[in-house]
Amino acid sequence: MSKHLIQTKQAPLPMGAYSQGWRAGDFIFVTGTGPIDPASGELVGQDIEQQTERTIDNIAAILEAEGATLNEVVKVNVHLSDTSLFARYNAVYAKRFTRPYPVRTTVGSDLGHTPGMLIEIDCIAYLEAAKAPSPRKSSRASSRMSSRTSKKKAPRRK
Repeated sequence: MSKHLIQTKQAPLPMGAYSQGWRAGDFIFVTGTGPIDPASGELVGQDIEQQTERTIDNIAAILEAEGATLNEVVKVNVHLSDTSLFARYNAVYAKRFTRPYPVRTTVGSDLGHTPGMLIEIDCIAYLEAAKAPSPRKSSRASSRMSSRTSKKKAPRRK
């Protein structure tokens, strides 16, 4: 199974020691992202609805860089700064993702690292590599990493 970095200018650049995404075999792992404008690096939206839209846009951009869409998402983790915002965020989420919905965990979290941030979402998508359309070269990181497995069998212990 091979793996490679996913990187696009259509989503916010990492603000720490993490990557936007990784492809590992048929799975696509998207980092936790929030309502950050990719061009300005600034927080977008004053309410949970606007912030949820922008956050999902950022996730969609990272998936698109690898030839995937929100339809391929199988697992979502959501962090809300205040769990009382659940119903309002869920209304936006339900419009952006389609049935059958991905499995999801939503928790309350301290998002104080970015003042004003109400939501952060990460996800895992599944898209068979053989069926994936070829992503734009400018969207994928130029360096690729491959995991190699040894074909030799380990000696048996007696």
